[in-house]
Amino acid sequence: MTEYLITFNDEWVPEHTPEQIQAKSAAVKPVIDEMKAAGVFVFSNGALDASTVLCSVTAQDGRPVFSDGPYVESKEHLGGFCVIRVPDDETARHWAGRLAVALDWPQELQRFPPAVGG
Repeated sequence: MTEYLITFNDEWVPEHTPEQIQAKSAAVKPVIDEMKAAGVFVFSNGALDASTVLCSVTAQDGRPVFSDGPYVESKEHLGGFCVIRVPDDETARHWAGRLAVALDWPQELQRFPPAVGG
């Protein structure tokens, strides 16, 4: 089985009221429940944006250097993600499509490369 990452960037999502976000959560819950029932769900999380960035970490002289906020100024921030484990690209596309329809905003699908030595 291959693992896939389904993501959306925060800037792809228009401003929503708290009530609209609650409605999106209610709309996507059945899809997540269906993923769990199908045994393809690994992990997901959302509600990420620029305000949730804790810090950035770089390496300097073999030591970590921490700084507040994002490393580069950018409008793009991960908004949420879901990791699934499915047998093929077609099945991964199915689930990414289900999330896109339930949330009514774009999703991006990426295939993780096979684990080395795994």
